[in-house]
Amino acid sequence: MWEQLKIIFADIKIQHTVFALPFAVMSAFLAAEGLPTWEQLLWILLCMFGARNAAMAFNRIVDARLDSKNPRTENRALPAGKVGMGQYWAFLIVSSAVFIFAAGMLNRLALWLSPVALAIVFFYSITKRFTPYSHVFLGFALSVAPVGAWVAIREEISFTSLVLGAAVVFWLTGFDIIYACMDVEADKKNRLHSIPEHFGVGRGLLFARAAHAMMVLFLLGVMALSPLLGVTYLVGVLAVAGLLIYEHSLVREDDLTRVNIAFFNVNGLISLTLMTLVIIDCMWV
Repeated sequence: MWEQLKIIFADIKIQHTVFALPFAVMSAFLAAEGLPTWEQLLWILLCMFGARNAAMAFNRIVDARLDSKNPRTENRALPAGKVGMGQYWAFLIVSSAVFIFAAGMLNRLALWLSPVALAIVFFYSITKRFTPYSHVFLGFALSVAPVGAWVAIREEISFTSLVLGAAVVFWLTGFDIIYACMDVEADKKNRLHSIPEHFGVGRGLLFARAAHAMMVLFLLGVMALSPLLGVTYLVGVLAVAGLLIYEHSLVREDDLTRVNIAFFNVNGLISLTLMTLVIIDCMWV
């Protein structure tokens, strides 16, 4: 059983939690106007762990047939036969239960909204079948993290958390478009949709740049809304802008060899840098 669990965790790329988790943490610090309680942080982390695992398990289950037809994904656990479909379903159910339980331990609103959050993160996995704008749905799914963390602390949905969530939407949209550039031919063959598949890789990269410019604007909007954020956070936003420029310099229409560097290394650094500087600003107030 443990060996199968290791395979599933590797298959869902548990290390990619680094994308959404820092935004949940920074939202929690902003909502608490400083350090949240350790109990709150623990349950938020457990929520993130459960929700992401459930979402990725659902994605792997519904995409198993399609993954087997894509050279980039044919070695994933299900199409390669490394684990069974039943084991993946069990993992999904347990992960969903962990998320709902942790949400209930935070407050009543978090509990009531937990099935809605799961529906949102599950829905992304089917959008590529009918719209080229599936990247936006992925961004929307991950924006649940900062909005949900605010609910966890304040038991409300605030405008500030929605603006931070919008920054996440545009951030994910941009770098998922870049990542999708590698799958254009497979998407065409399997009648799947993406912005690079629909508009071409060159135009897709332009869409990604525009999305990342919008992210920076929304991050500045968060600063305008929160009295906790000052020069340290502004430095963070400028650093994010610089990292985004670097990310786009790594990828060209005729050279996609460094997409994985742009996807994981740069974006992981973006989320961790911003989280660190938000925490510093919140703790100094």
